[in-house]
Amino acid sequence: MALDIQLFHLLNNLAGQSPFFDNIIVFFAEYLAYLLIALFLALLFFSLYPKREKLEILLVTGSSAFIARFGVAEVIRLFIHRPRPFLAMPVHQLITDSAWSFPSGHATFFFAMATAVYLYHKKWGAFFFVAAIFVTAGRVMAGVHYPSDIIGGALIGILTAYAVFAVTRKLFPPRGLQNTISTY
Repeated sequence: MALDIQLFHLLNNLAGQSPFFDNIIVFFAEYLAYLLIALFLALLFFSLYPKREKLEILLVTGSSAFIARFGVAEVIRLFIHRPRPFLAMPVHQLITDSAWSFPSGHATFFFAMATAVYLYHKKWGAFFFVAAIFVTAGRVMAGVHYPSDIIGGALIGILTAYAVFAVTRKLFPPRGLQNTISTY
């Protein structure tokens, strides 16, 4: 727990140093999420995947993110009531949130999304993993999450996406489509 608090302070102390950098942190923590969803939809829409595979990618990615965030994370929050850092100690608070801190809803959502995308397209997935790190690191810097909230949420998101992908492939095996994960 001490390492979690130390790492939190290390990242959170980056806030409050300059208004310009604070705006960048707020952008990552609050607004990058919307751009990532729009980018995913645009990439998928303009991709060369056949319509059936586009639909599968959309459904697996959307289901993974939704189940991780609004299913698994919310069930955990019924039992674990960890207050936000800004409620527990003095911090550089740039944004606010009213739900329990653990697990991070943003981490569950965006790591599930990144994992699902990665299972279909490695390069896109790698980009979305990096973006998920920016979103979630921004949430720590902004004072609304501990690093362990992010790690817990990331693990939930990754495992949920793998489970949704595996169940989807078991129930609906590819018919003449790519049988392996894309490498381009």
